[in-house]
Amino acid sequence: MQQALVLEKKGVLSLREIDLPTQVRPGDVKIEIDTVGVCGSDVHYYTHGAIGPYVLREPMVLGHEAAGTVVQVGADVKGLKVGDRVCMEPGVPNLSSRASKLGLYNVDPDVRFWATPPIHGVLTPYVVHPAAFTYRLPDNVSFAEGAMVEPFAIGMQAATRARIQPGDVGAVIGAGPIGIMVALAALAGGCARVFISDLSADKLKIAGQYPGIIPVDVTERPFAEVIAEKTGGWGADVVFEASGSSRAFKGMFDLVRPGGAFVLVGLPVEPVEFDVAGAISKEVRIETVFRYANIFDRALELIASGKVDLKPLITGTFGFRDSIKAFERAAAGHASDVKLQIKVKE
Repeated sequence: MQQALVLEKKGVLSLREIDLPTQVRPGDVKIEIDTVGVCGSDVHYYTHGAIGPYVLREPMVLGHEAAGTVVQVGADVKGLKVGDRVCMEPGVPNLSSRASKLGLYNVDPDVRFWATPPIHGVLTPYVVHPAAFTYRLPDNVSFAEGAMVEPFAIGMQAATRARIQPGDVGAVIGAGPIGIMVALAALAGGCARVFISDLSADKLKIAGQYPGIIPVDVTERPFAEVIAEKTGGWGADVVFEASGSSRAFKGMFDLVRPGGAFVLVGLPVEPVEFDVAGAISKEVRIETVFRYANIFDRALELIASGKVDLKPLITGTFGFRDSIKAFERAAAGHASDVKLQIKVKE
């Protein structure tokens, strides 16, 4: 039995003992958890009890953005040792599936993803995880940064799907945690500049501190109008929808240039209007993003290199005993918050 932050049912959290798997198989490592990020999906399960087809039907431990220290290795593990500081890719696919063989293991129907019903997450002192999905942190990468690799990997997946060319102009709808990470990944992937829009001046201020990211407050001026002005009426080469708002789909193709790419990252909770004629008339290439595949190590390399600094996005850290308070604050949606984290090892 271990202490863990358990989502008992919609809207009800408890910090209590729960029986979790502890067996270390030959290909596994046991990890002492240090830091866990509070993700929007965790909060959504807390506030709504479901995300699409994934419905909370029994108590579940939350948390999937994590970093910690290896305390035990399985007999067949070669690349990791006790004492290694690591971060973990939270989705473990069936490596024999057709999706995995195609390199698309993120869409494997059998994937087991932390804190996605019915799979327990990692807001608990110790977890067991396959070594193949565990990555050693370079000495200059902190546990807090290690716990940011997972959300940054989503940004990296989006930038990869966009097929950015050096010098492209990017645009991101939504300056939440994922939107800012998408913008940073787009810059790292070759964009010369990235415009980012939001309704929150606080979030735009955080995004705008990064060179190359230009914040646009859509309460003052339409995003499409700014993009048109700054690109001579041509439009952005790549546009990312990272807000998950159904309103973002209205006039979405006014942002992108003819022959450009539109990448869907945010997940709307309700049906959206989709301008098929607008997409066809510009021959816009539409891409979609679901988590990530074959990206985690590259995301970690960019952070370690110093080319991507995620530390300014960490806007609050809570102790493990205050985990419920962390989720209550995240659910409150303070405009000045980007990424909240929980320090499990106190």
